[in-house]
Amino acid sequence: MGSKETSLSPMLLLSVLAAVFGNFQVGYHSGNMNAPQQVIENFFNTTWQANYNVSLTTSQMTILWAVTVSSKDFGGIVGALGVKGLADTFGRRNSILIANALSVVSGSLMSISQLCGSLGLIITGRLIFGLFCGLCMSLIPLYIQEVSPTALRGAFTIMSHVSFSLGILVGMVMSLEEVLGNAQFWPLMLSLSVIPAVLQYLTLPFCPESPRYLLINRGQEEEAEAALRKLWGNSWDILTEINKMREEASQTQSKVTLRDFLSLRRYLNPISIIVAITLGAQLSGFNAILNYSTDIFTKAGFSQSQFLTLGTGVINVVFTVVSVLLVERVGRRKLLLTGFMVGALCNILLTVSEATMRCIPGMSYLQVLLVFSSISAYELGPGPISWFIAAELFDQSARPFGMAFTCMLNWGGKFLCSLLYPPLLNLMGAYVYLIFTAALCCAFTFTFFQLPETKGRTFDEIASEFRQANRVVLLKELQKDFRTFN
Repeated sequence: MGSKETSLSPMLLLSVLAAVFGNFQVGYHSGNMNAPQQVIENFFNTTWQANYNVSLTTSQMTILWAVTVSSKDFGGIVGALGVKGLADTFGRRNSILIANALSVVSGSLMSISQLCGSLGLIITGRLIFGLFCGLCMSLIPLYIQEVSPTALRGAFTIMSHVSFSLGILVGMVMSLEEVLGNAQFWPLMLSLSVIPAVLQYLTLPFCPESPRYLLINRGQEEEAEAALRKLWGNSWDILTEINKMREEASQTQSKVTLRDFLSLRRYLNPISIIVAITLGAQLSGFNAILNYSTDIFTKAGFSQSQFLTLGTGVINVVFTVVSVLLVERVGRRKLLLTGFMVGALCNILLTVSEATMRCIPGMSYLQVLLVFSSISAYELGPGPISWFIAAELFDQSARPFGMAFTCMLNWGGKFLCSLLYPPLLNLMGAYVYLIFTAALCCAFTFTFFQLPETKGRTFDEIASEFRQANRVVLLKELQKDFRTFN
């Protein structure tokens, strides 16, 4: 691989940065509902009293808040169903722009919820925003993967997760009572995501469509070459890359249906890998900590728990950046295994610290350290890699299905954690973290035995490995059938 191949052109950087404005919006709404929980709950209670002349009970408030928080994640599951249709019909870039409209609508609805005295507008707004999440968290990694050189593919894709983590941190800051997370300004705080949505509309239309989509999906070779030159500059390797795309196109089934995706043997192994990695990441406990960290720190006895929650946002960003620096050096596989192992250890120790906090002095400080360590382990590998690994394991025709499937699993795991963590914590207490430990151990085991390293390998090389595995299995079955026949 020539050095020119990895040179960065201004257009390539602009394309990546314009795309990740979407991830920033998702992160913002993942981090802004924690600190102002009591303020928004007071609005819920006041509105409920005005409409029904009765106050919400504690259990009703718990359920209503869990539904409010998890509605975004449920919307993410539904939104992921549209990824394949949008990506293959309108292209990767245009699909991102189409999905972006959902974010604008969502922010607008939540901004008028207090004015209209409607808690339903908050839930509806978050549900619509969830549809945007389900689309953009698949479409954006898909676009970045297909416009990036192989040597930078992993690092550039994790940039989308860096933007996501930055969004979480900004959401946490904006939701502080001293900033906008108070009784007067919380509707404004919920609507600020419209700003990066507008910025995306001002930048992404000037960026090229995915060259791989143009050549392999649409058969537009001249347009693909022009887009590639615009993205990478006039490097000597452009024609080489075009030839690689041609070769991949010849090996790729022209159209893959959902039935093909779920039944063809060459896709079954990647699907099983995605299930293990994604559910391991989302059931690791990270989402419970992210959504309820303020409550966790308050119960541990810290009076300024919202600032510790802000610390989780800082740790989140720092270790996502570390992942960017390591992913092309260490590889996806090692980062995943390390993250799963450290995360499992943190959850075991969280169980011990939670169970002994009342009788052993200083355990509350250990719990803070473990929460930070758990977030670090997640962002080191499982968090960012679980969102994009599917794009590297499937061929061009099946890639949107793979990303949509990944997105559904990711948002499904987030939804379950957001919805079930509060009642499970009340039911199991400290031992709820053992559920997360079991999920991480299963993910570690499956990753160790099944996931090939994808660092520095082209899409066709990775797909060929699974096609070859399919041929080996098919040959064994044919030999077995031949022996039976004889």
